[in-house]
Amino acid sequence: MAEKIKVLVVDDASFMVKAVSEILNSDAEIEVVGSAKNGLQALEKIKELCPDVITLDVDMPIMDGLRTVRHIMLECPVPIVMLSSLFNNGAITFEALRLGVVDFLPKPSGAISQDIHKAKQQIIDRIKMAVAVNIDNIHRVKIQPSDELNKLEDYYGLQALDYLLLMGTTLGGPNTSIRIFSELPPKLSAAAVVMQEISPKILPAFVKEFDKYTAWHMCEATDGTILEAGVCYVASNEYSLSIEVNDNQEAYLKVGEAVGKPLNTLFSSAANVFGRRTIGLLLTGIGDDGSDGFFNIKEKSGITMAQKTDTCVYPNLAKCAIERGVVDMIVEEIKLSHEIEALINEKAATLS
Repeated sequence: MAEKIKVLVVDDASFMVKAVSEILNSDAEIEVVGSAKNGLQALEKIKELCPDVITLDVDMPIMDGLRTVRHIMLECPVPIVMLSSLFNNGAITFEALRLGVVDFLPKPSGAISQDIHKAKQQIIDRIKMAVAVNIDNIHRVKIQPSDELNKLEDYYGLQALDYLLLMGTTLGGPNTSIRIFSELPPKLSAAAVVMQEISPKILPAFVKEFDKYTAWHMCEATDGTILEAGVCYVASNEYSLSIEVNDNQEAYLKVGEAVGKPLNTLFSSAANVFGRRTIGLLLTGIGDDGSDGFFNIKEKSGITMAQKTDTCVYPNLAKCAIERGVVDMIVEEIKLSHEIEALINEKAATLS
């Protein structure tokens, strides 16, 4: 019989520890092996109990969740699923994902949650996904605030929109997207769309904070938005997103209901509009979404890229596309921003 997934629950509220423990222990494959009331206790318990995954609150006494993440990743790395009511605080969600937590889930109804059991399956699923993470590939992203003097709002839209960069990822992906856009210069004749696994409740605050640390203009992907060069539109894969053209022949975003494989929808629709000016990129992630979309991008003579699988937190997403033969370029994570910039500049030179 397979060993159960060992989980440590970290939260200063005893009722929350009880509720989360009951949820996790209700699954035959999971066992809660202990709990802690703050980060300092958590560090001791991790070394004592050797859990496979921990759930972690943010707002705790003595050592809060973010400080705890920093210590864990340096001293005793273990996959972390954040579970917090502070999802409207962009600085907290952005920092947690930058530091490399597997996921950040909102507590269903705030700090005193009476309906946490509604999130039962989602919490269980995240724990099972977290245990499969390649912990050695989780690295905090070094960032600094973007120079606001160089971030002129009237710049966006003046640059020609020749190319569309599409990035697809699931769990573990926000960390990589932060790294790419903190390094990628915005003065390219391209717009970008990033679809990642992130709760729609968290997304607006996350994007607002993200915008402070990149020269790109980061914004949430919203229905009807016309695409502009130098702007990155961030979407949750909990709903569908496609690229359409309006009566003025302007490319815009169309948000729809949830679909089984939203990356395929995004990639294929973009290829139909931008053709050979489409650049698709698959990052770390679980599943095989995106491979069909890559096939359509290649059919339209666009370019497809995938993160090198041995640098992925989860290799499945990129690996499926590579094995299917629909990837033109395979790139290490630390080289992705450089390769994207070089590719767009090279394509622009050949078309000028």
